[in-house]
Amino acid sequence: MKEIVVISGKGGTGKTSIVAAFAALAGKKVLADCDVDAADLHLVLNPRIEHREDFSGGKKSKVLEDKCIACNRCIEECRFDAIHYPVLGNGKTADTPWINPIFCEGCGVCVRVCPADAISFEPAVNGEWYTSSTNYGPMIHARLGMAEGNSGKLVTQIRQKARDIAGRDDIDYIIIDGSPGIGCPVIASITGADLVLVVTEPTLSGQHDLLRVAQLTSHFRIPTIVCVNKWDLNPDLTEQIEGEAKEHGVKPAGRIRYDNAITEAQIMKTSVVEYTGGAVSGDIKAVWQNVLYALG
Repeated sequence: MKEIVVISGKGGTGKTSIVAAFAALAGKKVLADCDVDAADLHLVLNPRIEHREDFSGGKKSKVLEDKCIACNRCIEECRFDAIHYPVLGNGKTADTPWINPIFCEGCGVCVRVCPADAISFEPAVNGEWYTSSTNYGPMIHARLGMAEGNSGKLVTQIRQKARDIAGRDDIDYIIIDGSPGIGCPVIASITGADLVLVVTEPTLSGQHDLLRVAQLTSHFRIPTIVCVNKWDLNPDLTEQIEGEAKEHGVKPAGRIRYDNAITEAQIMKTSVVEYTGGAVSGDIKAVWQNVLYALG
């Protein structure tokens, strides 16, 4: 079983479309959408949800009004300004404070300082994760709630579920659609992976962010290759990006030309390699072959 993670230094480079194409090209595989803050692989692969579970990544505080003595200690100690006295519908201020669940970071300081034990501290539901079926095989994905945190913990849970399915069904590949950037969900996506494919584009921001990702994968000693999407929009910068990537130990995996067929395939909820047999599909197939070669 080999674990392949597709990430990008910035959003909008086309990594999800490439993952969808890999789903059509690979043999036995499990798909995992670990871009939990802005998951969109399901928009292309149209999964059928078979199982869903709540995700709890932390705890939230809540004032117990019948115990509160309105001493204001919680308000004084909260560093996130999450606690205040709300204004009621009649224009009057409430007798007990209220904790805004969006502002609450779940640190628990208010619970510790409350002299009346008037604040509960219970696990909070931060989102959902799903086991689904697609035309290409099983898929694990999730939806993180608005303004919710602990995305790294959710990513780890998704990857573990994908590994469980791969081990159970003797599956060859786990293909992961990771997050853009270098933050916590990216680190949770790539740790322990067999190969990272970075998808970038021939822009200055794409060039800059690729190097940041290369530093990250180098730190974790994960073999890394790069694909330049829409390379023909700036061939000179593409050459420069590939040259700099080599200097950082990142080998080129191929180039993909700009083609409206990729957007059209998204609209049709299918992979571009199934939507068209044109040149762009040939580009992606070549990148997939280089991925397999890099895996050894």
